Amino acid sequence: MKKIAIIQSSYIPWKGYFDIIHDVDNFIFLDDVQYTNRDWRNRNKIKTNSGETWLSIPLGSNRDKGICEVRFPDLKWREDHLQSIEYFYRKTPCFFNYFELIREYYYQRDWIYLSDFNQNFIKRFSIEILGIDTVFHDSSEFNIQKTRLNKILGLLEAIEGNYYITGALAKNYIDEDEFRKRNIQLEYKNYSGYPEYPQLFPPYTHHVSILDLLFNTGDDIKYYIWEWRKNNNLTA
Repeated sequence: MKKIAIIQSSYIPWKGYFDIIHDVDNFIFLDDVQYTNRDWRNRNKIKTNSGETWLSIPLGSNRDKGICEVRFPDLKWREDHLQSIEYFYRKTPCFFNYFELIREYYYQRDWIYLSDFNQNFIKRFSIEILGIDTVFHDSSEFNIQKTRLNKILGLLEAIEGNYYITGALAKNYIDEDEFRKRNIQLEYKNYSGYPEYPQLFPPYTHHVSILDLLFNTGDDIKYYIWEWRKNNNLTA
């Protein structure tokens, strides 16, 4: 069984994004599709003393193109975002254990493309902090000139995947009969049941960047993403 997930890259994603990466053998960044505004590609949420706040990367008018083609007009946002992260998380238990590493992710190089930054962050966080050994790919590697469901099926065929994991929202466009015809097992990821962790600035919320979980739980981070299921005799 070769498990595959195919998802667009996101800016400092929430824990569920890394949960599905952990579930699969191969993870494909769906980055040769149209960029969408007001989405997770260039923004995510952090907790602040006045509630959840968006950290958004300004992209100007450089957005009417494929995700992998979107460029940063400048990189001033990096220090602005890091200053916000430091200001609101410096009192968390594990902030100083990880903040310089996160800063290094941001300044690893002078990023040109949004997709490159997002993918680099996700890969390094997965490998270096979460110890995930999933293999990463870009959808553009496979040159599948199809759209929506046919593109997904083409990517699965190209990588010889026979088990596809996706979010529940995919039910809006997935034709399950097409997966059965191809002997591809289909699973809709269940993101419910995550245990709460100590978090600054109540009320509690799950739907914030992975940085919130990292700075609050440190070395226990994996428990709050997937290991809790083993303790509760649930499928990981």
